Amino acid sequence: MPPVAILLSVYNGEAFLNQQLDSFLAQTESNWCLYWRDDGSHDASRAIMLSFQEHRGQGRCVEIDAEPCNIGVALSYALLLDAAPPDALIAFADQDDVWVPEKLQWGRQALSGCEGPALYCARQFLTDESLTVLGPSLPLCRQPDFRTALIQNLATGHTVLLNPAAAALIRSTMPPKGILHDWWSYALVLGVGGQFIFDERCVALYRQHRRNAVGVERSILTRGLRAIRRGPKSFMALHVALVTHLLQPDLSVHLKPESRAFLLRLREALGGGIRERLRFLIRERGFVRQRMAETWLFRLWFLLYGNSSPKA
Repeated sequence: MPPVAILLSVYNGEAFLNQQLDSFLAQTESNWCLYWRDDGSHDASRAIMLSFQEHRGQGRCVEIDAEPCNIGVALSYALLLDAAPPDALIAFADQDDVWVPEKLQWGRQALSGCEGPALYCARQFLTDESLTVLGPSLPLCRQPDFRTALIQNLATGHTVLLNPAAAALIRSTMPPKGILHDWWSYALVLGVGGQFIFDERCVALYRQHRRNAVGVERSILTRGLRAIRRGPKSFMALHVALVTHLLQPDLSVHLKPESRAFLLRLREALGGGIRERLRFLIRERGFVRQRMAETWLFRLWFLLYGNSSPKA
């Protein structure tokens, strides 16, 4: 069986790192190797990782950048992915979460037999900073497709496993600025017609704290209020950037014809006025998010701010 390459980018994570590393060692799937880099931490993160590499993780822990500097999450994970063996399953990791023991085993089982690109992800137990469980993340309401992947990421990074075909696809590309590695992987795999496997079991304890890069919220109302505070222009700029990037010739050639055709119709609507965008929404009834309230908020933003330009 191919190994599992766990990819971990570390940045000022000393408070939680050891608990996560312990959860790697507790995995029921033992055929794994950790590839890591420090993204310019100012705390003891790199020292913790070097100690793990020399002692508890000896023989299955590889630092890929001995002269760390801050290059950002997306590029850091791109370097880690380049360093992983081409035949490995890829597991993204965040520095502050704790995996349940069966996480890698369940992911391997789900991906076994998948021929083309395939992405596995799952639900999580949401916790506070001290790992007190607040409840599970929300289940799926509807089966996602490429259209929905352009407006909502359902593949939470630390739950994701990629098979070698998906990893090869992601390895040859870079996301647009502002799009993280998990959303990019999710959208691209669905865009080429790959398999999306969602596990309703919770595979990790997902800490919610003020330093989360993204975070998750169970309450639909709270999620909506947070989205409104962030503002429509920021979200729509990311959406436009994602659409524009996927239509670049070196990327669009990999997409299914149906995916390319949808992107072209979407780009035309985004470049038009409110009337053109309204016609698009009426025609494309499947262009929705998981929950109805989120869908209506997105539709309002799409109509009013659909021509937002990506941030420089």
